[in-house]
Amino acid sequence: MIKCCIGFWFIIKCCYCLNCEEFFLTKPRIPALLKISSDKNTVNHLKKDIKQLNLKLSQLQALLEEKEALICRLRSSAGNAPSTLGTSVGQAISITSSSGMDEENFILSVSDKEIDVPATPGLGERELNPERAVGEPAKNVSRPRNESSSISDIDNESGKSDVSHMNCDNSYKDDGCQMQGEEEFPEVKVDFQETFLGHTSAISRCRFSASGNNIASASVDGTVRIWTYDSSTSASRNATIYCGAEIMSLDWECKSDRLLLIGTADGGIKAWNVDAKRVVCDLNTSEAFPSVLDLKCSPVEPIFVSAAASRRHGSNYIESLGFASLTVWNMKTWRAMSALPLGEDPPAITSLSFNHNGKILAAAATDGMIHIFDMAAGLQITGWPAHDTAISSILFGPDETSIFSLGSDGKIFEWSLQNQGHILWSRNDARFCDPGTSKHCRHEMALDANGRKLLVTSGSVRAPIYQVRGYTNGLKTLPHSAAITTVDWHPTLPIFLTGSADNSVRVTSIL
Repeated sequence: MIKCCIGFWFIIKCCYCLNCEEFFLTKPRIPALLKISSDKNTVNHLKKDIKQLNLKLSQLQALLEEKEALICRLRSSAGNAPSTLGTSVGQAISITSSSGMDEENFILSVSDKEIDVPATPGLGERELNPERAVGEPAKNVSRPRNESSSISDIDNESGKSDVSHMNCDNSYKDDGCQMQGEEEFPEVKVDFQETFLGHTSAISRCRFSASGNNIASASVDGTVRIWTYDSSTSASRNATIYCGAEIMSLDWECKSDRLLLIGTADGGIKAWNVDAKRVVCDLNTSEAFPSVLDLKCSPVEPIFVSAAASRRHGSNYIESLGFASLTVWNMKTWRAMSALPLGEDPPAITSLSFNHNGKILAAAATDGMIHIFDMAAGLQITGWPAHDTAISSILFGPDETSIFSLGSDGKIFEWSLQNQGHILWSRNDARFCDPGTSKHCRHEMALDANGRKLLVTSGSVRAPIYQVRGYTNGLKTLPHSAAITTVDWHPTLPIFLTGSADNSVRVTSIL
């Protein structure tokens, strides 16, 4: 009996000692855990403060723009007082009809009460870390509705283009009232917006990957960053690539998010493997054509086409471009396959676009010409003069029965491919496409997944979004703090990218 009691007492004592030891080992960890928890709370409070400050900044900026627009209208009204006082809306309609102004431009320019410009929506921005972009996943993002469309064709019985009479929007004049259209565009209704602040110089190009999960953005200092805006997507592919020269073109491999092509101002073409996080191929164009203005991957075959240009002395970006070179490259051997014929001393090619099966390539030139190539034959099959000035950007329409072109003068045309030289739709973007506000004057455009919204770069802090072939008014993006230099749309969702001269890239989801 005594032995049993002693044994029981010994067991209790050992258990007590073990608990004491565990207690004394755990006790020093408690202050550290409390400190970590406190630091996390502090960080969360700071993030909330940053969101609130960004929100207030956006609201103040929008309010400032509205006040400036009001001042502009008052000055315009004061300058045109003798001609505008006493003019009724009916008289304005009569005058507009006689001058050829279309319905949409009448609404934008005559009646300030027709459009209700909403204030900046209550929305927070996140400053994404350059190496690990943190953002909310795109939850419940609705696809854009199909607006009712109507083709407003221009009568052209001969089927040939007349560049001097191609502009459908002949109502834009140099008076203050009609050139202030930016302020009269309603602001987009935003679901969410993320801001990436990883660059240290102006953004030159930004592109969604084939799936839309990854983004590549480039700046004029020769830096390319790969990142994601969606926290539900793995950030393991995030990377920074230093190219040593200004980035002039970017394009993702069309079948996957694995390869990114980078074209530079010193004739370099790099292929970056996002899985291996390294350059898998470093190509060079000929010394005679050092500026790689555009790169396009075939949507079907493992090839890509580079548009390079020679250099010459000029007062602006377009004038500094010389002759063109179009080269087809094999992405398996990383060797040049052939050169597409352009004739003797051809003007520089600024923009390329493949159709859905890669059989047709459209190319835009600085002399205002559009060239169409048969990739199987390696020959040009047609072409036509589209603009009086250089073409900055070219795109196939969603049904591939048309081609969009953006001139350096701001004129936008949608061309019929079934009736060559026939214009299906047009807009005058001159008030946004101001060459004097852009260092390189390399304006571009992007179509949404449905082909009904056309987003265009801007010399202003906001970019316009035009409704293609629709009678509804255009929209405008939320403001950056400097000119918007590059744009792109998500391949399937109503989400777009805007890169700015303020060194930032924004991902915006619209309702």
